[in-house]
Amino acid sequence: MPATDDQQLLAELRLTMVRGVGPRLRQNLQAAFGGAEQILARGADELTRVDGVGRTLADRIASATDAIDAQAELDRAARHGVQIVLRHGDNYPRALREIPDPPPLLFVRGELTPRDQLAVAIVGSRHATRYGLAQAERLAAGLARAGVTVVSGMARGVDTAVHRGALEAGGRTIAVLANGLLKPYPPENAELSLAIAAQGCVLSEAPLLRPPMSGAFPQRNRVISGISLGVVVVEAADRSGSLITARHAGEQGREVFAVPGPIDSRLSRGCHKLIQDGAKLVGSVDDVLEELGPLVEGVTTDDGGELRNVAELNLNEVEQAVLQAIAAAPTQMDAVVQQSGVPVHRVLSTISVLEVRGLVRRVSGSQVARV
Repeated sequence: MPATDDQQLLAELRLTMVRGVGPRLRQNLQAAFGGAEQILARGADELTRVDGVGRTLADRIASATDAIDAQAELDRAARHGVQIVLRHGDNYPRALREIPDPPPLLFVRGELTPRDQLAVAIVGSRHATRYGLAQAERLAAGLARAGVTVVSGMARGVDTAVHRGALEAGGRTIAVLANGLLKPYPPENAELSLAIAAQGCVLSEAPLLRPPMSGAFPQRNRVISGISLGVVVVEAADRSGSLITARHAGEQGREVFAVPGPIDSRLSRGCHKLIQDGAKLVGSVDDVLEELGPLVEGVTTDDGGELRNVAELNLNEVEQAVLQAIAAAPTQMDAVVQQSGVPVHRVLSTISVLEVRGLVRRVSGSQVARV
């Protein structure tokens, strides 16, 4: 008998709450057995045959149906106004669904909207200088005023400045946490998280009460880049977590930007290395908008929540080339790449911008058409 939606949700929740089952291991389990219900139905001996699953974790997964109260987590989410969005759900961010290892579900406080398809992440050091904080806040405010949803990780330093800049500009912002939504971290940002939820959303793939753990932050960073069209790094030392986010962005076909800093500053080294490796140097908000699509403030939302075209204005050369390669009839992505002469990762990000501006629509995962 096919599983009901409620059964599927509880199974996905239960598997998510098993400690040690990260995104890559989840993929291995799915490749071997199928969905969450099928995985949870397997015995420990079968589970140990999956790459990366030791005996202790196999026992934990095999006993999860009896040991983990997923209904209690569901009730807890309802009490605290948290939505649980499954990967196949309508509200799940489309760009995130397309990365190699998307979270099977997201806990969301606030609201994800169609406008959030046009999102840019800004990340940087937790120990930011005054210069870094000022640049982060300035860029976030400028992007927010241009109609771009600003994404960051709500950490101390640059991330906090990013969210505050977007909020003060009256724009939307998304905070992606490595911990559960009911365990805000850092604790001094608890009030900030509520403000973000009121003017955007706070989301996490971690169960609601899971505390912050060091290994979860690099895993979280792939979500920050995954829901964004590009990632801007403001300040980063040689071994910064922000560089992990930039690496994820490159692997996911997202644009990578970096803000230069004083040459004698330790926190400039990571950004300067990114620029040397091909990241676009950012001196102003215009540098980001020119790369992703100018005049994004022209995007509006109608009463039904769908984005509509308001004007075909000032498309840059790449956007023009991609748009001209798309017909009114469904057009294969491969044909767009070939006809436009634009690299595939730029085609994908440009199509997302054109789609949000109401100029094109996706017909399927591999086809797009002019509106």
